[in-house]
Amino acid sequence: MILRGTCLKYGDDINTDLIIAGKYTKTLDVQDLVDHVMEDLDPDFREKVKDHAILAAGEYFGCGSSREQAPVALKEAGVICIAAKSFSRIFYRSAINIGLPIVECDTDGISAGDELEYSSKDGILRNLTKKEYYRSAPLPGIMAEILSCGGIGGYLKKHGTL
Repeated sequence: MILRGTCLKYGDDINTDLIIAGKYTKTLDVQDLVDHVMEDLDPDFREKVKDHAILAAGEYFGCGSSREQAPVALKEAGVICIAAKSFSRIFYRSAINIGLPIVECDTDGISAGDELEYSSKDGILRNLTKKEYYRSAPLPGIMAEILSCGGIGGYLKKHGTL
C-alpha cells in the first residue's frame, strides 16, 4: 500500500485529550468526533486535513487514556497515516486495529506542508518535498496483516479468527 499526503506537523506528547477531548467521546456518532478532533490543539485542523493528510509528530504520540475514539476521529477526519518518533502502545495498537497506518521514525526533518509518501511494503516514509526518506521498523506479521485488511474487522471477515 502506498499513501501520499501533505504533512501536518505537531510536537511531543500529543495526548488523546488533545486529539479528542473526553467530553466528546460519549457518542456513537463518528461525525461528532470528527467535528471536534484536535480543536484544542489546532482549531484549523479540520480544514487542513481535508485533502488527506499525513500527520508527523515527535515523541509519545497518543499518550494518555486508552480511548479508541482518538485514532478513529483522526482517521475519519481524513488522516491517512501518522508518523512519529514514538507512540503510546495502546494508541499504536488501536490505530492498527481500525486500519490507520502508523510509522515510527525520526520526524525531525519533516516540516508542515511537505509532501509525504509512505510505502507499507518497504516501511519507508519519503519526503518528496525535501527528497529525503525515513526508515521505520516493520510491523509484526499479524499486525501488518490486520492493517492490510483495513483493520481488525476486515481481518476477521477474511480469516474468521485471530
